[in-house]
Amino acid sequence: MSDDLLALAERVVSRAQSGEELEVFVARSSSTNVKAYEGAVEAFTSAQSMGVGIRVIVDGRQGFAFAGTLDDDVVATTLADARDNVRYSEFDEFVGLARPDGVVPVAQELWMDEVVTFPNERKIELAIELEQRVRGADARISGIRSSSFSDSAGESAVATSTGIATYSRATFCSLSITALARDNGETTVGNGHHLARRPSELDMAHAADDAVLRATRLLGAKKPASQRITVVLEPRLASIIMGIVGGTLGGDAVSKRRSPFADRMGEVIAAPLLTIIEDPTDARSFSADSHDGEGLACRPTTLVSDGVLQGFLHNTYTARRMGVSSTASAVCGVRSTPGVGAVALRMVPGTVAADTLLASIDSPCRGSIRGSTPSAAISRSVSRA
Repeated sequence: MSDDLLALAERVVSRAQSGEELEVFVARSSSTNVKAYEGAVEAFTSAQSMGVGIRVIVDGRQGFAFAGTLDDDVVATTLADARDNVRYSEFDEFVGLARPDGVVPVAQELWMDEVVTFPNERKIELAIELEQRVRGADARISGIRSSSFSDSAGESAVATSTGIATYSRATFCSLSITALARDNGETTVGNGHHLARRPSELDMAHAADDAVLRATRLLGAKKPASQRITVVLEPRLASIIMGIVGGTLGGDAVSKRRSPFADRMGEVIAAPLLTIIEDPTDARSFSADSHDGEGLACRPTTLVSDGVLQGFLHNTYTARRMGVSSTASAVCGVRSTPGVGAVALRMVPGTVAADTLLASIDSPCRGSIRGSTPSAAISRSVSRA
C-alpha cells in the first residue's frame, strides 16, 4: 500500500475550519499504449497524471477546486480557492459529505506489480505478435487497422472531515486489434480484444481469433427481407444495452424526472428471467473497487429482481434528495464533484446454455459488434445464428 496519497488527503482535511465540511480526493495514475503496424512500432505513448480535488461545504453551499499536481503549495492554493468558491454557489439543502455507514469494505486484489514492472520491449513484442498472428490466420484478412497493447495503473485516496479515510488502487492491461477482411470485392471489419489484471494473463489467441471471426463472418452476407424475427444479443452487445439501461437507474436521472422508471418502483419492468445487480465488489469486473468516489464501502445493489424494479443507484446527494440511503455509487475524479452511476452491472445468468437457447428459437438472428466502436455497427452486424 502507498501511504503518501492518503497522508496528503488527511493533512489537508486536518485544516478544516469550524463550521465547514471538507473533502479531499487525490489520484495518481500511469499508462502505456503501444501501436504496431506492419511489424514495427507505429506509436508508443507513456503518460502519468496526478491531481487533487477539494470540496468545501458551509451552510448548504458548496465550493470546489482542483489542481493537476500534488505540490504542497499548489494544494494549499486549491484549498483556498475551494473555500472562496463557496460564496459563489447557490444554497442547496441536500448538499453534504458522506459519513461512515458501518458497511465493511470487501478486500480486493486489484493491483498487480507485474503491470508496472513489465518491460516496454515486451509490450512492443506483444503488439507486433498480435498483428502477425491475425494477418496469418485467414487468407481473407487484407489488412490491420490497428494492433495495440495498453496498460494502466491507478491509485486514489479520499479523506473527509466527517471521518472517512480510504485508499484503493488497481491495474489492468489489454490487447486489441482491428482487422480488415476482403473477398470478392467486399470489405468488412472486425475487432478483437482481451483484458486482464496482469500481462501474463492476457489471452492473445482469444483476441486474434475474435478479430478474425468478426471480420470474416459477414463476407458475402445479403440484406434480408423485412420480417419480424427473434434477435439474440451476444454478450458484448448486450453489455452496451445494459449500460444504457443502467444510466436510467441512477438517482440523478430519477430525481430530476429524466428516467422512464422514476415512478415505477416495485413494478414489473422486464421479463421475469431478468435480474440486474450493480456489484463493484465482484473482482471479475475491471471496474471493481473497495470504495466509491466518496469513500463509502462498495456493496452489491439489486436494481431489478425477476423483472421487478427494486431500487436505484445513489451517491450521498441523490440519496438525501430522495430520502434514502446511499448505495455507495458515487463516481468522480479530481476534476469534478461526485456524480452517480453504475460501474459494474451484471445480469444473473439463466439456466439454459447458449446453444440450447438458440436451438429453441425458430430462425434466430444473432446481434453482434464487428468494429471497435458500437455506434453504426449495432444495426449492421446481424447474422443468422
